[in-house]
Amino acid sequence: MSALTLKLKHSLPQRLDMSPFIPAHLAGKQVGEIARIPLWLGNRRVDAGELFAIDGEVTDQIVIQSESDRLDGIGAGMTGGKIMIEGKAGAYLGCGMQNGTILVSGNVGVAAGCAMQGGHLEIAGNAGDFLGGAITGERQGMRGGIIILKGDAGDRAGDLMRRGTILIGGDCGDYCVSRMVAGTMVVMGQCGKQAGMAMRRGTLILTRQPASMPATFNDNGRHHLNFLTLLIQSFKDQPPFSSLAERGNQVHRWLGDLSCGGQGEILICY
Repeated sequence: MSALTLKLKHSLPQRLDMSPFIPAHLAGKQVGEIARIPLWLGNRRVDAGELFAIDGEVTDQIVIQSESDRLDGIGAGMTGGKIMIEGKAGAYLGCGMQNGTILVSGNVGVAAGCAMQGGHLEIAGNAGDFLGGAITGERQGMRGGIIILKGDAGDRAGDLMRRGTILIGGDCGDYCVSRMVAGTMVVMGQCGKQAGMAMRRGTLILTRQPASMPATFNDNGRHHLNFLTLLIQSFKDQPPFSSLAERGNQVHRWLGDLSCGGQGEILICY
Protein backbone atom coordinates (compact mmCIF):
# COMPACT_ATOMS: atom_id res chain seq x y z
CA MET A 1 0.00 0.00 0.00
CA SER A 2 1.58 3.29 -1.12
CA ALA A 3 1.27 6.40 1.00
CA LEU A 4 -0.75 9.37 -0.17
CA THR A 5 1.64 11.50 -2.25
CA LEU A 6 1.27 15.18 -3.13
CA LYS A 7 3.63 16.53 -5.77
CA LEU A 8 3.66 20.27 -6.38
CA LYS A 9 2.86 20.95 -10.03
CA HIS A 10 4.46 24.39 -10.40
CA SER A 11 6.03 27.23 -8.44
CA LEU A 12 3.73 29.22 -6.18
CA PRO A 13 3.12 32.97 -6.64
CA GLN A 14 2.19 33.39 -2.95
CA ARG A 15 2.37 31.47 0.30
CA LEU A 16 0.15 28.40 0.68
CA ASP A 17 -1.54 27.27 3.91
CA MET A 18 -1.03 23.50 4.14
CA SER A 19 -2.51 23.02 7.62
CA PRO A 20 -5.56 21.00 6.38
CA PHE A 21 -3.24 18.21 5.22
CA ILE A 22 -2.72 16.12 8.34
CA PRO A 23 -3.57 12.40 8.57
CA ALA A 24 -6.50 12.90 10.98
CA HIS A 25 -8.24 15.33 8.60
CA LEU A 26 -7.78 13.10 5.56
CA ALA A 27 -8.86 9.83 7.18
CA GLY A 28 -11.75 8.18 5.32
CA LYS A 29 -11.53 10.46 2.28
CA GLN A 30 -11.02 9.38 -1.32
CA VAL A 31 -8.32 10.91 -3.52
CA GLY A 32 -10.99 12.82 -5.46
CA GLU A 33 -12.31 14.40 -2.26
CA ILE A 34 -8.80 15.37 -1.19
CA ALA A 35 -8.23 17.08 -4.55
CA ARG A 36 -11.25 19.31 -3.82
CA ILE A 37 -10.02 20.48 -0.41
CA PRO A 38 -9.70 24.29 -0.60
CA LEU A 39 -6.35 25.77 0.42
CA TRP A 40 -5.52 29.41 1.05
CA LEU A 41 -3.05 30.66 -1.56
CA GLY A 42 -2.35 34.21 -0.48
CA ASN A 43 -5.81 35.79 -0.08
CA ARG A 44 -7.76 33.37 -2.27
CA ARG A 45 -8.82 29.75 -2.06
CA VAL A 46 -7.65 27.16 -4.56
CA ASP A 47 -8.53 23.46 -4.74
CA ALA A 48 -5.63 21.22 -3.79
CA GLY A 49 -5.91 19.35 -7.09
CA GLU A 50 -5.02 22.52 -9.02
CA LEU A 51 -1.71 22.79 -7.18
CA PHE A 52 -0.71 19.17 -6.55
CA ALA A 53 -0.65 15.90 -8.43
CA ILE A 54 -2.26 13.59 -5.86
CA ASP A 55 -1.65 9.85 -5.95
CA GLY A 56 -1.56 6.81 -3.68
CA GLU A 57 -3.90 5.61 -0.97
CA VAL A 58 -5.17 7.36 2.12
CA THR A 59 -3.30 5.96 5.12
CA ASP A 60 -1.78 7.55 8.20
CA GLN A 61 1.22 8.58 6.08
CA ILE A 62 1.52 11.55 3.72
CA VAL A 63 4.40 12.29 1.35
CA ILE A 64 4.85 15.87 0.07
CA GLN A 65 7.26 16.43 -2.81
CA SER A 66 8.17 20.09 -3.20
CA GLU A 67 11.15 22.39 -3.66
CA SER A 68 9.10 25.43 -2.67
CA ASP A 69 9.72 27.24 0.62
CA ARG A 70 6.18 28.66 0.51
CA LEU A 71 4.31 25.65 1.88
CA ASP A 72 3.38 26.93 5.34
CA GLY A 73 1.79 25.12 8.27
CA ILE A 74 2.58 21.56 7.21
CA GLY A 75 1.62 19.25 10.07
CA ALA A 76 0.15 22.05 12.19
CA GLY A 77 -1.91 20.58 15.02
CA MET A 78 -0.99 17.04 13.97
CA THR A 79 -2.29 14.35 16.36
CA GLY A 80 -0.72 11.22 14.87
CA GLY A 81 0.59 9.54 11.76
CA LYS A 82 3.58 10.49 9.67
CA ILE A 83 4.37 13.26 7.17
CA MET A 84 7.45 12.97 4.97
CA ILE A 85 8.55 16.07 3.06
CA GLU A 86 10.88 15.39 0.15
CA GLY A 87 12.35 18.84 -0.34
CA LYS A 88 11.69 22.13 1.45
CA ALA A 89 9.00 23.37 3.81
CA GLY A 90 7.86 26.88 4.68
CA ALA A 91 7.02 28.57 7.97
CA TYR A 92 5.22 27.06 10.99
CA LEU A 93 6.12 23.45 10.21
CA GLY A 94 4.58 21.23 12.90
CA CYS A 95 3.13 24.23 14.74
CA GLY A 96 1.24 22.97 17.77
CA MET A 97 1.68 19.31 16.82
CA GLN A 98 0.65 16.91 19.58
CA ASN A 99 1.84 13.54 18.31
CA GLY A 100 3.17 11.76 15.25
CA THR A 101 6.29 12.18 13.13
CA ILE A 102 7.41 14.77 10.57
CA LEU A 103 10.55 14.17 8.50
CA VAL A 104 12.00 16.82 6.16
CA SER A 105 14.87 16.22 3.74
CA GLY A 106 15.58 19.91 3.06
CA ASN A 107 15.44 23.34 4.69
CA VAL A 108 12.48 24.80 6.57
CA GLY A 109 11.30 28.33 7.31
CA VAL A 110 10.70 30.28 10.50
CA ALA A 111 8.92 29.00 13.62
CA ALA A 112 9.28 25.28 12.92
CA GLY A 113 7.91 23.31 15.87
CA CYS A 114 6.52 26.44 17.52
CA ALA A 115 4.13 25.66 20.39
CA MET A 116 4.82 21.96 19.81
CA GLN A 117 3.27 19.73 22.49
CA GLY A 118 4.55 16.30 21.50
CA GLY A 119 5.74 14.11 18.66
CA HIS A 120 8.94 13.87 16.64
CA LEU A 121 10.12 16.55 14.19
CA GLU A 122 13.30 15.82 12.25
CA ILE A 123 14.89 18.21 9.72
CA ALA A 124 17.88 17.25 7.58
CA GLY A 125 18.59 20.82 6.42
CA ASN A 126 18.58 24.25 8.08
CA ALA A 127 15.80 26.03 9.99
CA GLY A 128 14.84 29.70 10.27
CA ASP A 129 14.35 31.82 13.38
CA PHE A 130 12.25 30.79 16.41
CA LEU A 131 12.76 27.04 16.10
CA GLY A 132 10.63 25.50 18.87
CA GLY A 133 9.57 28.99 19.93
CA ALA A 134 6.21 30.56 20.69
CA ILE A 135 3.43 31.64 18.37
CA THR A 136 3.54 35.42 18.07
CA GLY A 137 1.75 36.94 21.05
CA GLU A 138 1.75 33.75 23.12
CA ARG A 139 3.74 33.25 26.33
CA GLN A 140 4.70 29.60 25.87
CA GLY A 141 6.85 28.01 23.21
CA MET A 142 7.54 24.32 22.75
CA ARG A 143 5.88 22.26 25.52
CA GLY A 144 6.88 18.70 24.66
CA GLY A 145 8.24 16.33 22.04
CA ILE A 146 11.61 16.35 20.32
CA ILE A 147 13.08 18.39 17.46
CA ILE A 148 16.17 17.07 15.70
CA LEU A 149 17.82 19.56 13.33
CA LYS A 150 20.86 18.29 11.43
CA GLY A 151 21.77 21.71 9.99
CA ASP A 152 21.89 25.29 11.32
CA ALA A 153 19.21 27.20 13.22
CA GLY A 154 18.42 30.91 13.05
CA ASP A 155 18.00 33.37 15.93
CA ARG A 156 16.01 32.77 19.11
CA ALA A 157 15.80 28.99 18.88
CA GLY A 158 13.88 27.71 21.91
CA ASP A 159 12.43 31.13 22.73
CA LEU A 160 9.96 30.75 25.64
CA MET A 161 10.50 26.98 25.51
CA ARG A 162 8.73 25.28 28.42
CA ARG A 163 9.39 21.56 27.96
CA GLY A 164 10.81 19.06 25.47
CA THR A 165 14.15 18.59 23.72
CA ILE A 166 15.81 20.34 20.77
CA LEU A 167 18.97 18.90 19.21
CA ILE A 168 20.84 21.15 16.74
CA GLY A 169 23.64 19.52 14.78
CA GLY A 170 25.02 22.71 13.24
CA ASP A 171 25.32 26.33 14.35
CA CYS A 172 22.70 28.38 16.17
CA GLY A 173 22.02 32.11 15.84
CA ASP A 174 21.77 34.83 18.47
CA TYR A 175 19.60 34.76 21.61
CA CYS A 176 19.47 30.97 21.79
CA VAL A 177 16.94 29.75 24.45
CA SER A 178 15.98 33.35 25.21
CA ARG A 179 13.26 33.51 27.89
CA MET A 180 13.44 29.73 28.34
CA VAL A 181 11.19 28.39 31.11
CA ALA A 182 12.30 24.73 31.05
CA GLY A 183 13.46 22.01 28.69
CA THR A 184 16.74 20.93 27.10
CA MET A 185 18.64 22.12 24.03
CA VAL A 186 21.89 20.78 22.59
CA VAL A 187 23.95 22.75 20.03
CA MET A 188 26.86 20.92 18.40
CA GLY A 189 28.16 23.90 16.41
CA GLN A 190 28.83 27.54 17.23
CA CYS A 191 26.24 29.43 19.27
CA GLY A 192 25.66 33.13 18.60
CA LYS A 193 25.51 36.14 20.90
CA GLN A 194 23.60 36.49 24.17
CA ALA A 195 22.74 32.82 24.63
CA GLY A 196 20.33 32.29 27.53
CA MET A 197 19.09 35.88 27.78
CA ALA A 198 16.19 36.07 30.28
CA MET A 199 16.41 32.30 30.82
CA ARG A 200 14.48 31.20 33.94
CA ARG A 201 15.17 27.47 34.09
CA GLY A 202 16.21 24.69 31.73
CA THR A 203 19.47 23.44 30.25
CA LEU A 204 21.50 24.52 27.23
CA ILE A 205 24.35 22.16 26.32
CA LEU A 206 27.11 23.51 24.06
CA THR A 207 30.32 22.09 22.65
CA ARG A 208 31.97 25.51 22.30
CA GLN A 209 32.02 28.79 24.19
CA PRO A 210 29.22 30.99 22.77
CA ALA A 211 30.04 34.28 21.04
CA SER A 212 28.82 36.09 24.16
CA MET A 213 26.57 35.55 27.16
CA PRO A 214 24.55 38.04 29.18
CA ALA A 215 26.45 39.67 32.04
CA THR A 216 23.80 38.23 34.35
CA PHE A 217 25.22 34.68 34.10
CA ASN A 218 27.50 33.44 36.88
CA ASP A 219 30.55 31.25 36.26
CA ASN A 220 29.94 28.14 38.38
CA GLY A 221 33.18 26.34 37.52
CA ARG A 222 33.80 22.86 36.19
CA HIS A 223 31.77 19.86 37.33
CA HIS A 224 31.23 16.18 36.65
CA LEU A 225 27.47 15.83 36.13
CA ASN A 226 26.32 12.22 36.12
CA PHE A 227 22.91 12.98 34.63
CA LEU A 228 24.67 13.94 31.38
CA THR A 229 25.71 10.32 30.87
CA LEU A 230 22.06 9.26 30.92
CA LEU A 231 20.93 12.16 28.76
CA ILE A 232 23.57 11.56 26.09
CA GLN A 233 22.77 7.85 26.12
CA SER A 234 19.19 8.69 25.10
CA PHE A 235 20.34 9.97 21.70
CA LYS A 236 23.28 7.63 21.13
CA ASP A 237 21.79 6.56 17.77
CA GLN A 238 21.48 10.14 16.49
CA PRO A 239 24.73 11.37 14.90
CA PRO A 240 26.33 13.87 15.33
CA PHE A 241 24.89 14.09 18.85
CA SER A 242 26.17 10.62 19.72
CA SER A 243 29.73 12.02 19.65
CA LEU A 244 29.02 13.83 22.93
CA ALA A 245 29.63 10.53 24.71
CA GLU A 246 33.32 10.82 23.81
CA ARG A 247 33.58 14.08 25.79
CA GLY A 248 32.58 12.52 29.09
CA ASN A 249 30.45 14.24 31.71
CA GLN A 250 32.77 17.10 32.73
CA VAL A 251 31.35 20.49 31.82
CA HIS A 252 31.93 24.18 32.51
CA ARG A 253 28.72 25.37 34.12
CA TRP A 254 27.20 28.85 33.95
CA LEU A 255 24.07 29.71 35.96
CA GLY A 256 21.53 32.35 35.01
CA ASP A 257 19.83 34.44 34.02
CA LEU A 258 20.29 36.04 37.46
CA SER A 259 17.89 38.83 36.49
CA CYS A 260 15.16 36.16 36.13
CA GLY A 261 15.84 33.94 39.14
CA GLY A 262 19.07 32.33 37.94
CA GLN A 263 17.90 28.71 37.86
CA GLY A 264 18.86 28.03 34.25
CA GLU A 265 22.18 26.54 33.21
CA ILE A 266 24.52 26.61 30.23
CA LEU A 267 26.81 23.58 30.16
CA ILE A 268 29.88 23.71 27.91
CA CYS A 269 31.34 20.26 27.13
CA TYR A 270 35.06 20.09 26.45
